Amino acid sequence: MWQELRAVLRPRGLEIVTIALDSGGAIAARPWIEAAKADHPSLIDERHLCDEVLGIVNVPSGVWIDETGTIVRPPEPAWPRRPAFADREPRPDDPPLRAESIRVVRGLRYEAERYIAALRDWVERGAGSRFALPADEVVRRSRPIPPEVSSAAASFALGLALHRRGQSERAAYWFGEAMRLQPDNWTYRRQAWTLAGADRERFYSTDWLTEVKRLGAETYYPPLEL
Repeated sequence: MWQELRAVLRPRGLEIVTIALDSGGAIAARPWIEAAKADHPSLIDERHLCDEVLGIVNVPSGVWIDETGTIVRPPEPAWPRRPAFADREPRPDDPPLRAESIRVVRGLRYEAERYIAALRDWVERGAGSRFALPADEVVRRSRPIPPEVSSAAASFALGLALHRRGQSERAAYWFGEAMRLQPDNWTYRRQAWTLAGADRERFYSTDWLTEVKRLGAETYYPPLEL
């Protein structure tokens, strides 16, 4: 979807860079990048530095950076168009857990039309666009980094280092600490659950559906401030 949008807007000065937050590296991300037949720069953030540096806690998130390298919109939910799975209906033969997951996904917030309209306005008007925010407003909207969030990043990094050494159980403890310290960071959660593989239920006593319901579906993708 981003590839299609880039083809339209790149001649007008917009470059799109996609970043896969995946500690599995190229092995995990390459099939998705190749399937997209991406012409735009497609990077892989194995260490989740986008979480730590930019404050990204979920995907898809978008950050607007102008031609001077200045952030003019901090991370926010970024859908190029409404995803097809958002309108999927449970089938009669779906297991109850899958059916419930599909219903929860339908209840998440997707604001693709508003987001892309704002993006097109920025491409057209540049710094004159009302969607290009001044520095003080970018700072106001940026996620704060209290000690808990910094500790979560350190815990995640330690968990990743232990996982790469084959110490899966110790890694799971520190991934769990990252999730406890920053419970709204869904990229940490997804990554920990994925890396656990077949041991996920043994290491973690929760899952995506349980956590979305516990924290509230309305918080999963917060409303856009446009």
